[in-house]
Amino acid sequence: MLVTGPRQSGKTTLLRSMFGASHRYVSLEAPHVRERAIADPVGFLADHPAPAIFDEIQHAPQLLSYLQIEIDEDRRPGRWLLSGSQSFPLLQGTSETLAGRVAILTLLPLSRSEIEGRAGSSDSPETVFAELVAAEPRAPVRADVASWILRGGYPQLWAQPDADRDLWLASYVQTYLERDVRSVLAVKDLGSFQAFLRLAAARTGQILNLADLARDAGVSPPTIRQWLNVLEASHQVFLLRPYYENFGKRVIKAPKLYWLDTGLVSFLLGLKDADAALTGPMTGALFETAVIAELAKVFLHRGQPPPLWYVRTRDGWEIDVLVELGGRLHPIEIKATATPRPGHADTLTRWRALAGERAGGGLLICRASTASALVPGVRALPWDRL
Repeated sequence: MLVTGPRQSGKTTLLRSMFGASHRYVSLEAPHVRERAIADPVGFLADHPAPAIFDEIQHAPQLLSYLQIEIDEDRRPGRWLLSGSQSFPLLQGTSETLAGRVAILTLLPLSRSEIEGRAGSSDSPETVFAELVAAEPRAPVRADVASWILRGGYPQLWAQPDADRDLWLASYVQTYLERDVRSVLAVKDLGSFQAFLRLAAARTGQILNLADLARDAGVSPPTIRQWLNVLEASHQVFLLRPYYENFGKRVIKAPKLYWLDTGLVSFLLGLKDADAALTGPMTGALFETAVIAELAKVFLHRGQPPPLWYVRTRDGWEIDVLVELGGRLHPIEIKATATPRPGHADTLTRWRALAGERAGGGLLICRASTASALVPGVRALPWDRL
């Protein structure tokens, strides 16, 4: 099994807490360990036999070919547990050498239930979503939406409430985005890459326009595409693809760009307090980004690709996100309002009429304090119920 995801999302903690008693732990982050694994992979594996956890395996990709031999000789599952952060080259190497031999799981930063200390549901996404669509009113939870957006989901910022959020995120940007990602891309101009990161953060929740982003960043569209591909592969951003099926409308076919951690986005944008997060020009985009990231975690943390799309027609009619489950298409509208009204369900109702038998129950995810029915087939759902 390979657990991948962004740095500091908890991969090592997860593997060691679940398998530390049964598996020896080896970190390839240490230079002397890494050098031995690269110089003598056969001897290294002899010194660290299964069952074992190899952490940060991307530092010694040569090991993958030798692990393939070990796995082919003994197909018992769970003998080798791998983790890695720089998933673009890692996944390429894994697909070439361990295809059909390894399960790949993605671990993103903390979900809302984890932040609040609630056990996540082990039910299928279909069951979870059915419960959301039929959500009954309950006592309001006084959750802090501003803190959710500004701190994001990286575990250390929640495990240490007194940690300096700006200092931690500044270090993350410098040590991961500006060092590790740049090394994968072989970017020589740090200034251009820093400008690209800020410009991409300002476009979270927007339809991706490569030419526009390239012009503002002062680089070519192919360069922007390459940079975004690596950010997507390293689980920093998520590209929400359009739903192509024709329902009698001409739809826009470019993806929408979302960052997977709003703490990182708000830091790159220079937002530091609740007023900036909840009353500024980026409020709607940040709230939508947080919800999309939470929906992606529902599937990625179950080892499934997220069946999420959006719809926007040439005349400006839009569904923020479609969730496809069991052959049904559930439309979702995301608004930062705390006062949901029946009019907010207009586009969802229109979509359900167009989709006919394929239409599932719709949701308006918002900042209301309790769930409520808006119109037949559409419910308002508080953001913390995710």
